Amino acid sequence: MEPLTRVEGVVAPLDRSNVDTDAIIPKQFLKSIHRTGFGPNLFDEWRYLDEGQPGQDCSDRPLNRDFVLNQPRYQGASILLTRANFGCGSSREHAPWALADFGFRVLIAPSFADIFYNNCSKNGILPLTLPEETVQGLFEATWEQPGYALTVDLPGQWVATPEGTRHSFEIDPHRKHMLVEGLDEIGVTLEHADAIHAYEQRQRMVTPWLFSDIEAL
Repeated sequence: MEPLTRVEGVVAPLDRSNVDTDAIIPKQFLKSIHRTGFGPNLFDEWRYLDEGQPGQDCSDRPLNRDFVLNQPRYQGASILLTRANFGCGSSREHAPWALADFGFRVLIAPSFADIFYNNCSKNGILPLTLPEETVQGLFEATWEQPGYALTVDLPGQWVATPEGTRHSFEIDPHRKHMLVEGLDEIGVTLEHADAIHAYEQRQRMVTPWLFSDIEAL
């Protein structure tokens, strides 16, 4: 995964609470287990006026011009601002895959569904929580100022507005380490490869019978 340290980007405001994962990426797109290619179908039922299908060319599909991600002022946004309980519903990992493939690196909300929150950090997306009143203020600023952008600094754990106001946020140290270093769970395990190898070598000496069948293969 690409390391995430600082993101400076345009904010797209999704003014909806309780957005579930089926809205983020509808069920018909779950057949693929590849992590890429889901961006065109992010919020598919809201972005388009027809029903999307896997493998379909989305370039000529009729757009819902009222949906926030289809509005010119929010094109190229890398920060998604949304409401409480974002990512509720099923535990599909395709939801963060679609968000990441679209180009979002940071999600800001008052709260997230637990499983979705965990899946985001495993896939290079920072889901950060801020108080509801702070989120409301960011919504108002985003609506009022075209091209409104924020700076998110993960090592420092703060979000800065164009006016220079900083909002701090909390994050689990292990989750922070994964994102800053660009590691998934396998990558974190491999950081301890030398210790794992040393342990296996010791076990071969202490309990050699456990390895006899493996060495015979």
